[in-house]
Amino acid sequence: MGIFSINKKKYATLKIEKKKVEKKVESKKVEPNITGSGLWVKCPGCNEIIYKRDIKKNEMKCPNCDSYFKMSGKQRIELLIDKDTFEEFDVDLSTKDPLKFPDYAKKIESAKIKTKLKEGVISGVGKMFGMEVSIAAMDFSFLGGSMGTVVGEKITRAIERGIERKIPVIVVATSGGARMHEGILSLMQMVKTSAALDRLRENGIPFISIPVDPTTGGVTASFAMLGDVIISEPKALIGFAGPRVIEQTIKQKLPEGFQLSEFVQD
Repeated sequence: MGIFSINKKKYATLKIEKKKVEKKVESKKVEPNITGSGLWVKCPGCNEIIYKRDIKKNEMKCPNCDSYFKMSGKQRIELLIDKDTFEEFDVDLSTKDPLKFPDYAKKIESAKIKTKLKEGVISGVGKMFGMEVSIAAMDFSFLGGSMGTVVGEKITRAIERGIERKIPVIVVATSGGARMHEGILSLMQMVKTSAALDRLRENGIPFISIPVDPTTGGVTASFAMLGDVIISEPKALIGFAGPRVIEQTIKQKLPEGFQLSEFVQD
């Protein structure tokens, strides 16, 4: 995070004849909020106004065009795991602000109030079609799904539970990358989660990775791309660096749809 200063400049004032000027208001892209207080939401795909209840009935997809709406980690668990079979683990794990980063503690508390979570991932054991699995689901609404020490630890423990119980491991990833507020400690989670997956593979236990929109940065560069099977949603953003950064680095124009799940699959 940089600190910017603005130099003060003096400007000469000119007497200008007042004219009636129409203000042009630019429309901003607003992410659809399925959890808000209203009854309706605009679909990001077809731009139709949809009744929220119809979206929930359709597994968080638009009933008109099948565009996916963003889901919380809890909603992902409810969608994937058999009813009344999920047992959550590591509920009380929460970051202690190891580097005393400015305002980080306040941001954590704000995220806890907003999401009613203690960290950006939910993990536990449940059954999928009657088969026991170890599962972790990240939540993008908690500090952009960034991976810090606690997120990395919870995902690692979910993998280790798979080894101990000899059950498949599933991780639903959505993230902006490593959490900068924890510096090198957050980057270490890339190594830790990848090493845990290596042990899982040595034991012959499958790992199913589900990167959803968006999955970027250090999460993409570690466990999200190490699945024995990788499943995603249509038009999900999956990549490491942003397209603008890549274009500036390679001095080339990127193809249309670059970093969408369909492009990554090809």
